[in-house]
Amino acid sequence: MKILLLQLKRIGDLILTTPAIAVLRKNFPDAHITLAVSNECAELLPAISNVDRVLLARRNLRDVAMISSVAGKRFDYCIDFTRNDRSAFLTLLSGARRRVASYRVREQSKTRAKVYTDLVGVRVRDMHTIDYNLALLEPLGVRAASSAPQLELPQTAREKADRLRRDWKIARPYVILHPGSARPEKLWDAARWAEVIDHFREDNEFDLVLTSGPAAHEQTHIAAITHRTRQKFIDLSGKTDLLTLAALVGQAQLLVTVDSAPVHFAAASHTPQVILFGPTNPFHWRPTDSPALILHGKSGAPVTEFASIRPRFPMSEISTEAVISAMDSLLPRHAAAHSS
Repeated sequence: MKILLLQLKRIGDLILTTPAIAVLRKNFPDAHITLAVSNECAELLPAISNVDRVLLARRNLRDVAMISSVAGKRFDYCIDFTRNDRSAFLTLLSGARRRVASYRVREQSKTRAKVYTDLVGVRVRDMHTIDYNLALLEPLGVRAASSAPQLELPQTAREKADRLRRDWKIARPYVILHPGSARPEKLWDAARWAEVIDHFREDNEFDLVLTSGPAAHEQTHIAAITHRTRQKFIDLSGKTDLLTLAALVGQAQLLVTVDSAPVHFAAASHTPQVILFGPTNPFHWRPTDSPALILHGKSGAPVTEFASIRPRFPMSEISTEAVISAMDSLLPRHAAAHSS
């Protein structure tokens, strides 16, 4: 059996597809599974297991080779997790006898919907993203419960993380603060991050490590935080590749972050985390199988009830006090003090 999986969205979407890939491998251990992903996800691929071949969609002339690979393989099944024009084109080229997507494709374009043989009666707005991806396996006779993302970090990533800890003299248990995001509207106020840093550095029990991506707007945000804090911290922003960051998150005592890729790294390694949501709905993206406190809107308490329809809130509505309180409740010594 030859199966083609199309996941051409962002890094987080690919990570939340890994439970579906794992279930496919479990149910069809001898299948040849090909995964097509966007070029932006290339750095993550060494940690994606249970696939036999990976194709990169680069959005340039080099896609000719990928298109030829899809057209020449003659797949049995094609599952389109992406549901856009590019993925519909690849689905058609796959020649698969069963071509699967959500029924929502019919509402977007009746012409595009004709590409598919199976339109599954689920839509992502009604479900957690992991559950949505799993539901698209039903035409293959596969039903599965939600599970945590699965990343198998290569040894090189762990070694790079160990080297960074040695080079930066991170000898104590550490907390990672990840203020960055590819989407500027997800950024939390720099002055509030500085207040969090100042509060926890006074405790002096944990090393505080700042991380972020290399994008210019993320580095500007980190610079603003650095300018406002009175305390020293370990600044690894822009100094890690994606998988080294995942390895660092896996060994952290706690991750504090906005809704971004490290959320899913922590979920895969079961690292406790505090997550700040604003314009995105935690119903679709939150960890479901690992310790996490989720802040969304003005309430000082973490969200405990999730709904598929929820207002978008500006990040500014999350208070410094709410973040510090959530961190206190998840850090080992603080949590013990709260329960005594």
